[in-house]
Amino acid sequence: MEKSIEELLHNQTISNLVMLFIGIAVIWILIKFVQSRFIGKIKAADNRHRTKKLASFIGYFLTILLITTIYSERLGGFGVALGVAGAGIAFALQEVITSVAGWLAIVFGNFYKTGDRVQLGGIKGDVMDIGVLRTTLMEVGQWVNGDLYNGRIVRISNSFVFKEPVFNYSADFPFLWDEMKIPLKTESDYKYAKATFLAIMEDSLGDFTKNSQEAWNQMTKNLYVENAQITPMVSMSFDESWMTFTLRYIVNYKMRRTTKDMLYVAILEAIRNSNGKLKIASSAMEITNMNK
Repeated sequence: MEKSIEELLHNQTISNLVMLFIGIAVIWILIKFVQSRFIGKIKAADNRHRTKKLASFIGYFLTILLITTIYSERLGGFGVALGVAGAGIAFALQEVITSVAGWLAIVFGNFYKTGDRVQLGGIKGDVMDIGVLRTTLMEVGQWVNGDLYNGRIVRISNSFVFKEPVFNYSADFPFLWDEMKIPLKTESDYKYAKATFLAIMEDSLGDFTKNSQEAWNQMTKNLYVENAQITPMVSMSFDESWMTFTLRYIVNYKMRRTTKDMLYVAILEAIRNSNGKLKIASSAMEITNMNK
């Protein structure tokens, strides 16, 4: 009995399996220890998520390296066969390989991170997870008006970062310019209208303007872009029917709808309290009797 156990221990196959089992156990015990003891203490959710993903990737890499090291002698004989098969595998799995390359570009190229609002492959949403092969989004828009969640979770191949533009709404400058149009009758006081609309935006958007100016100044230190007007502005156009006032302002990328609602309410109140100086315009249809 003792002799058979000794023979098993000296058997190369058995000893390799034992070494492999022990090595894998040690690697993943260390990975789990690091994840629970150190990574869990990272306060920022996006940094904690990315670090946890990186630790898991290191664990898989070390596991593959361990298997390669233990069975290096046996794998050497398959070199030629693996080379021929590798070309076929690379062709068959080119989408997978491109997705992995896309993941590396996303992680190290700062394309986007978890929590960012992006548009990939025509799908807009907030990044929930960045996997090795796919990015997971909580979709916004579609049948839901405004930049609100519609409840649909979308998984998009990472290869899209090489195929289509990546729109990031929250990377270096987490603000957007938005516009709204107010039609008034031509007999309205246009000077009073411009002053009133501008005052409403300045009062309602003061914090946005201040914060966006700081973000803009910080971005222009690292990227070249022409200077832009951050403060609200009002422009006017008119024809024979009415005057149209275009209100342009800057807003946080997640608050477009609520901000627009707030401005509409304030503008409607101002129009009602203008004592006839501001009159909302509407299209009119004239019907002519052709039987006279």
